[in-house]
Amino acid sequence: MSRGDGRKRGTGCTKRNKDFPVVKVTLGIGFGFLFLIVATSIYLNIKRRRLSALKKKKFQQNGGLLLKQKISSYEGGVEATKIFTAKELESATKNYSDKLVLGRGGFGMVYKGTLPDERVVAIKKSKIVDETQIEQFINEIVILTQVNHRNFVKVLGCCLEAEVPLLVYEFVSNGTLFKHIHNKKDGEPFLSWKVRLRIATESAGALAYLHSAASVPIIYRDIKSANILLDDNFTAKIADFGASRLNSLDQTQIDTLVQGTLGYLDPEYFTTNLLTNKSDVYSFGVVLLELLTGEKTLSFTKSQEQRSLASYFINATERNDLFKVIEPRIANKGKREQVIVVAELAMRCLNLKGSERPTMKEVFSELESLSKVESHDSSRVHNQRYSFMDEPVYLDSTPLSSFTSGESGQSSTDKDLFTSIDVLR
Repeated sequence: MSRGDGRKRGTGCTKRNKDFPVVKVTLGIGFGFLFLIVATSIYLNIKRRRLSALKKKKFQQNGGLLLKQKISSYEGGVEATKIFTAKELESATKNYSDKLVLGRGGFGMVYKGTLPDERVVAIKKSKIVDETQIEQFINEIVILTQVNHRNFVKVLGCCLEAEVPLLVYEFVSNGTLFKHIHNKKDGEPFLSWKVRLRIATESAGALAYLHSAASVPIIYRDIKSANILLDDNFTAKIADFGASRLNSLDQTQIDTLVQGTLGYLDPEYFTTNLLTNKSDVYSFGVVLLELLTGEKTLSFTKSQEQRSLASYFINATERNDLFKVIEPRIANKGKREQVIVVAELAMRCLNLKGSERPTMKEVFSELESLSKVESHDSSRVHNQRYSFMDEPVYLDSTPLSSFTSGESGQSSTDKDLFTSIDVLR
């Protein structure tokens, strides 16, 4: 296409330069792309900074600074714990799929997850409401990193940058002791007396370790069958340290809020608000009752007499009706002499006076000795019952003889003490 006035002495006729608009368009597109790249880069950078700031804020809100303070406050600190990203745990749980829920409760949710290295884990997603629960969560991390015992669930790491704190545990495949005693599904094996005695022994040993052998003495505060997990071999593993306390055993803890679970709570706790290691002993005594009877600790559908398992068991034992409350299959197939010994041990654990209860070291020692008694030696059980404490017992290569000893008292037969348990019903 030509342009001009067509006159000889005028501008004449010239051809339009076709390259000029192409250059303009090319430059325009180039500058547009450059602007887009720069703008995108700035946006992503701002987004990364905001995300980083948000993660930092969540880390602080979820107790990251408190965790650092607690770590530095204990001599030698605690073992390094892997810090997982929120994205890693979202991927592991398929964005927290309902199909992967292992359990739920007032504490929050527990999910089954699979890490990139194919390890199967349990991920506890806390239900945080206030700062006291943040402290409880951090407390659990600190305690778990200090506990090194085969009968405790191992913590693998945590995540503090998500909306709520997350804990990553080893996965224990066989559910809770509570489930196997009370909610057993059709086809699942019945827990034999031998297995029950071993579970009791392992759990007692783990608590004895907490009280006496851990680097810093620990009061568990919420021992119950629902907090005792079982692996494929029915090995006991204690979980959920949210309510636990690190402290010297010559000190007591005064609590303004009730800790623990009804049916397992130490009766002294209701009147004094004082928490001691003997509170764990009482709660463990209730677990022994569950293993012996197969009954739940509280049942409001039963008669007044049977509503509280502890009260009902004590009254039945005083009437010499022990085997009327023992699980029939245990009474018929278990070793009756051993059942009597464990029942008497449970009675001592349930003494209303904490000072007259045995220590967990003594409970473990007696159960450990009892579990080693061969069936053809059952006649020796009664004769050796009160000499168990003299035998050296070992807990994960730590001699129990080196533990701090405590007094052990026989169960009181005072009627007023036993009937006062009705207050808990």
